[in-house]
Amino acid sequence: MRRLFTLFFVLLVLKSFSQHFPFPQHTYYHTHIKPDNYTQEQLDEHVKTFYDAWKSKYLVNGCEDDQYYVFFDEDNIVTVSEGMGYGMMIVPLMAGYDPDARMYFDGLYRYYKAHPSHIMSHLMAWKQITGCIDAGGPDSATDGDIDIAFGLLLAHAQWGSNGPINYFHEAELIIQDIMGTTPEEGDINQNFYSVKLGDWVRSGHYMKGTRTSDFITDHFKVFKIAVKDTAWSFVVDKCYALIDSIQTNYSPLTGLLPDFIDDVDTNPKPAAPYYLEDEHDGDYFYNACRDPWRLATDYLISGDERAKNAVLKIAQWLYQSSGGSVNNVYGGYHLDGTKIYGWTDISFIAPFAVGAMVDTTHQVWLNKLYNKVKSASLISGDYYSNTLKMLAMITISGNYWVPPADILNGIKNNKTPVLIYFDITGNPGSQKIKLRFSNKLIGNNYRVSLYDIRGKQILDEKVIAENQTLETGTLPSGIYILTLKNKEGKILQTEKVLK
Repeated sequence: MRRLFTLFFVLLVLKSFSQHFPFPQHTYYHTHIKPDNYTQEQLDEHVKTFYDAWKSKYLVNGCEDDQYYVFFDEDNIVTVSEGMGYGMMIVPLMAGYDPDARMYFDGLYRYYKAHPSHIMSHLMAWKQITGCIDAGGPDSATDGDIDIAFGLLLAHAQWGSNGPINYFHEAELIIQDIMGTTPEEGDINQNFYSVKLGDWVRSGHYMKGTRTSDFITDHFKVFKIAVKDTAWSFVVDKCYALIDSIQTNYSPLTGLLPDFIDDVDTNPKPAAPYYLEDEHDGDYFYNACRDPWRLATDYLISGDERAKNAVLKIAQWLYQSSGGSVNNVYGGYHLDGTKIYGWTDISFIAPFAVGAMVDTTHQVWLNKLYNKVKSASLISGDYYSNTLKMLAMITISGNYWVPPADILNGIKNNKTPVLIYFDITGNPGSQKIKLRFSNKLIGNNYRVSLYDIRGKQILDEKVIAENQTLETGTLPSGIYILTLKNKEGKILQTEKVLK
């Protein structure tokens, strides 16, 4: 039967099928270790397998037909902004493995936009309950806002912003609302450059409080570049000053950080019981359990020694206190290292495993922690532990990345050096790929290459004319990757071709 393949794409539509940073990335990290009891290919497969399971359970199409949310999986709560932020990071990081990643991301974006905070309109109402009804404010929670903004920048780097959603512009709006224009606005107190608990904090004693798991310093560094606002450097510095103060004065032997810190302006100290949530607000509990992951991530990406030093204190104490046994890693600690409860929880172990990556002296210990994370079943966990596991596995496998500065610096022009229309025509025995390039490429040593799905190069030709044809009639039907490179070999554009 004769089959006619005809695909006409302008760059706008091409971008919906392509990604610039497809999984796996194998990002350059600063000095670290990874589990050495598995190959890189096996680590990648672990991530893909768990992503499939996580997505099946937690990525839900609901509320509106074109919306997705990350299911909270508890009581009558549909989702929370924290979970939406996690999802909006996970999905673009997995693009390239997941062919529908952009569809899912856009659905998550539309859900976020449908539930704005009633205080700062570009931030997200932190909780929705049955019926997709905003509850608990509806105002924002800082970590959700930060991760959503970062997710939008990931989306821009991954797919560009020429499509129906201008990811970068939307990121700009939310980053500006996070910072605010006065100490009372947004999620940052500009009197101290401390991270507030949410946009609902506008006066009173909470103006001097913060949550350590909101010290997402690698994101803040990206925000600084994206919106060209040096105030984000002050926020980073404040986070590390508070960490140093707490570790020096309240947890010198463990490095553990409390869920909440009070008096950030004068005498930082662990919050008192019931400061905001429960009796463990001044302990290393279900908020602060994320700290080793967040801190280690900043060091791995940026090489910030403040992050490394902070997380090393925690990692080395954990190894010693547990005796090198993952069965002795518990679900919560007082800052002196005594356990709160006797159970184990992946919500703690997964971030500890990421933190162990910076301790190059304890390879076997990292292997044990990772084995515990990997073997934890989806069924035995909940939304929180399973999602932290997902993010930890992406990082541990070497597949976490941040939007490169060169992309962010050139983002507002939103220009690309090539405009391609391509047309695949003919029957399976005589198909050709017809390309049209921007005139500026002609005679400047640009090359176009075609790869199969396994990365084997099939064709490689110099760009010599505005209109050019790749002969692909002998290739079997399937998915191919088309790349454009400059004379230095840098990939400028990547497109997926369905033959």
